[in-house]
Amino acid sequence: MADAVRTLETTPILPTKPELEALFLLKHGSLKTVGWAPRRRFRYGYFFPTDVYECLIGKLVAKGSAWLDVGGGNAIFPENPRLAQELASRCAKVVAVDPSENVLQNKFVHESHRCLLEDYQTSDQFDLATMRMVVEHVSAPQQFVAALAKLVKPGGTAVVFTVNRRSPITLFSWLIPFRLHHPIKKLFWGGEEEDTFPVQYLMNTRTELRKLFEEAGFEERAFAQPDDLSTFGRFRWLNYLELKFWSGFRLLGLRYPENCLLGAYRRRE
Repeated sequence: MADAVRTLETTPILPTKPELEALFLLKHGSLKTVGWAPRRRFRYGYFFPTDVYECLIGKLVAKGSAWLDVGGGNAIFPENPRLAQELASRCAKVVAVDPSENVLQNKFVHESHRCLLEDYQTSDQFDLATMRMVVEHVSAPQQFVAALAKLVKPGGTAVVFTVNRRSPITLFSWLIPFRLHHPIKKLFWGGEEEDTFPVQYLMNTRTELRKLFEEAGFEERAFAQPDDLSTFGRFRWLNYLELKFWSGFRLLGLRYPENCLLGAYRRRE
């Protein structure tokens, strides 16, 4: 298991370190030409939570799959369009559902539907449903997961990648006014104001996720809490200090306080 992934149970679908390294090379290219930040992360053996998520999805997308991407806006993997294109080409069908008009610009999917998941009407079912940084915005969790249960085939998998409600950055964002979210987000992570949405944090602990999915007919297939060192990733010396702190936590056998949630839930047959 990759050092950057603090797993809470051992399962064969979570990414291994060699798989994450292969994804890194696909995403960034040769270590000889890559920029200082990814090269430094690779040297420390650290991978972003987004890397872990992308690698997991790469393992779950099989040839001929039907894939539903929920709330992904104009891109399945914003930082990895090459992988998005490769995985979409494996699928028989890729559908994006999002209430934002950004979804209409998504060039990686076969169909785009501008609506809430609960309002999406189809007779189709999907082998895989993905939610990348989506469920923190959901205001009606039971209805959301119930709609998901109707769309995922028995034996299919729903993957949730979201922030941890108990992490410092999440707690901070919960306390500050929403009008300040985009300026702060832009400073540390970049992005456009149109991609910043109000947060609810009603599905942002492992306990809440597992309870919601089990009640809707799913079972937890895998769960991990990838350490998140993205806050200072754009600042050379602060990034260096953050990696050093992370290494210290690992040496002491402690969980890094800033982390994300990554859960895979199988629909019962």
